[in-house]
Amino acid sequence: MPLLIATAYCPPARYMAALVNSGSVAVELHETYPKQTCRNHCAIYGPNGLHTLTIPVIKPNGNRTITRDIRVSDHQPWQRIHWRSVCSAYSNSPFFLYYQDELAPFYEKKVDFLVDFNTGMLEKIFRVLQLDITIAESSTYKKNPAGAPGLRDDLTAKHEDGTWAYPHYTQVFEPRHGFLPGLSILDILFNLGPETVDYLKRVQAGRQVSE
Repeated sequence: MPLLIATAYCPPARYMAALVNSGSVAVELHETYPKQTCRNHCAIYGPNGLHTLTIPVIKPNGNRTITRDIRVSDHQPWQRIHWRSVCSAYSNSPFFLYYQDELAPFYEKKVDFLVDFNTGMLEKIFRVLQLDITIAESSTYKKNPAGAPGLRDDLTAKHEDGTWAYPHYTQVFEPRHGFLPGLSILDILFNLGPETVDYLKRVQAGRQVSE
């Protein structure tokens, strides 16, 4: 059965580590959309330290809006702002020039729905990392889906549960602010490049040992 996951914007390390050994995943579309999660937030390492990027969203049905119907607001040039922040954070990283052309188009083309943007970005990241993982969509909402392991909430929660351990790797602004663990996959990708998958497997293995 596919691993049931929440949609996420340039997911954090724990999210990617949980997926790295999966053959297939299913994105939850029918949950009531929650606030303050990685569904529309991601954390990068900028010149001033931790920097959160937030996709502005519109809930057509208020607090009862399901994830499938969450729209991306175009009232501000968030794509240009986000890409400028990514460039500021990682232009001096070892692999930024190698991957920037793969990711830049996501910050240039207008997008209507959050889940479409996130899924497209995740598919691109899988291809860049040469991960053979298929992405499907959930058909209905099930609180406790039988036979389908679910990681809808713990991987996208604002605060972690403390069971994840992150091995050190060199970050661009580490000399200023120290090592910041658990950031967006962008931080790992631009700093580690082809070693990203091995790093994610170490994160996953470290969690399994701690459990």
